[in-house]
Amino acid sequence: MNEIDFTDCPRVPARAYSGANGKKVAVSFENAVWLLKFPPSAAEKPNDLSYSNSSLSEHLGSTIYRRLGIDAQETRLGIHRNGKTKIVCACRDFTVPGKRLLDFCSIKNSVLDGESGGTGTELAEVLDAIQGQQFLDPSIVLNRFWEMFVVDAFLGNFDRHNGNWGFLVDDATGQVSLAPVYDCGSCLLPQADETIMRKVLESEAELDARIYTFPNSMLKQNGRKIVYHDFLKTADDPNLKSALARLLPCIHALDIPALISETPYLTDLQRDFYTRYLTARREKVFAS
Repeated sequence: MNEIDFTDCPRVPARAYSGANGKKVAVSFENAVWLLKFPPSAAEKPNDLSYSNSSLSEHLGSTIYRRLGIDAQETRLGIHRNGKTKIVCACRDFTVPGKRLLDFCSIKNSVLDGESGGTGTELAEVLDAIQGQQFLDPSIVLNRFWEMFVVDAFLGNFDRHNGNWGFLVDDATGQVSLAPVYDCGSCLLPQADETIMRKVLESEAELDARIYTFPNSMLKQNGRKIVYHDFLKTADDPNLKSALARLLPCIHALDIPALISETPYLTDLQRDFYTRYLTARREKVFAS
């Protein structure tokens, strides 16, 4: 596994990125524009939770999406030195050249029949907005929505909101397409420090709590966040069933130990943790 040092990569000052978690800068690397995502500092996360693993979560989540056959942002793990050496996740900018990202929050806000604004994550309203939007064939959007739901359930993503998925618009041609899946930094317990990882590895109860109790989806039913395992066990939406039929064979065929083994910068503890956690989520979240 070759290490990548992004420290001396030229900045791309004309590009800036929003988002709440950690600093983000654009650099030129391998003749492309990449967004470097830095793990949030303690000052940015004052609730005593460590998010130092968010770069690893971002890379693993995006990699797993691609391994399952879903178009997702290309990512690389590397280091950046600025007083301290940090592990960063480089995300290839898929809006270069000439594309504009239109997130689903904006799309939902444009549906005149919607009862809430773009940020609302009540499942029924999101599905209505998908059907009511006129940017892209609703069947294509529904397929992506439920595919993301299934994979996010596998990854334990607690922050797939309307602002971090959407469409790409080519303003020169007017063509609209689905954006690659992006922003996977809230997968795989990014707040878990070494103490939590050891607890999960040593205690079935600690492991089960992080599968059956939390993390939950950002989507809601009747004002309550959806619990992945419970919802998948009882939901009868035909589009969700179709997504499960497509993806479950791929999820069960995924070679988790090999994936973790080939991921750079992981400690032995992290390798054991991610292997155990992903294997357990695969077995338990999708149990009938």
